Amino acid sequence: MTSSSHDFTGKVVIVTGAGSGIGRQSAIDFARAGASVVAVDVTDQVQVTVDAIQADGGTAVARIGDAGREEDVAAAVAEATEKFGGLDVFFANAGITGGRLGYSDGTPDNWLEVLRVNLVGPFLAVKHAAPEMRKRGAGSIICTASVAGLRAGAGPAAYSASKAGVVNLVKTAALELSGTGIRVNAICPGLVRTGMTQPAYEYAKAIGHEDKIGFNAPSRRGGEPEEIAAMVLFLASSGAAFVNGQAIAVDGGLSALHPTSPRPAAPAQAAA
Repeated sequence: MTSSSHDFTGKVVIVTGAGSGIGRQSAIDFARAGASVVAVDVTDQVQVTVDAIQADGGTAVARIGDAGREEDVAAAVAEATEKFGGLDVFFANAGITGGRLGYSDGTPDNWLEVLRVNLVGPFLAVKHAAPEMRKRGAGSIICTASVAGLRAGAGPAAYSASKAGVVNLVKTAALELSGTGIRVNAICPGLVRTGMTQPAYEYAKAIGHEDKIGFNAPSRRGGEPEEIAAMVLFLASSGAAFVNGQAIAVDGGLSALHPTSPRPAAPAQAAA
């Protein structure tokens, strides 16, 4: 059963990064709550998501597209409006880690690609979704940031910087869209079991440390896509009508602690 504030009957939703993990679960949950979903992903796994929605009696279409490419984002918005009559929610979820390169071995090309997908993608979502949402007098844009965007120690350098940008993007976008009825917020997941984090889970299992996953968070575990999707649906719902310009951590308490990565040794001082 769906609560009244989480009833998306008649609503139109776009989800990027819908081929797996948080994006797939969110697309499925939106459809179960009555929404018509345009599921977007750069891989053909997005069709698996749509097949699951349709098998469950929901309404969805699959679209292969790059969330950091303007033509693809504009086309997704156009498909939502042409097929379903408008747009109410845009979940800009697609993202990449860019590998674990630091400042010494990272390259400008690596940084530009991470920023293109993780930060320019949400910008494009706001740019192209807002005009359609204005026609309805309301809308909700939700972007996936990360606890890595809140402080150091939770992710690679380029990834962390891109997610910090998303945190500020939702604040500036909410201000720019003042008075339109369009809300812009971000979720900041902690460690969540997805395709992106699966190698970490597999490594922990291989060395017998599976029980230590998420040990440095108060909840003492990693999260599941369903738990993050629940916050996404809340932020898209009428129940969050007074939540705007916020970056909300959904991380088992991880960001309450300031976990840190090992610091490099200080360089030895030259002898006098």
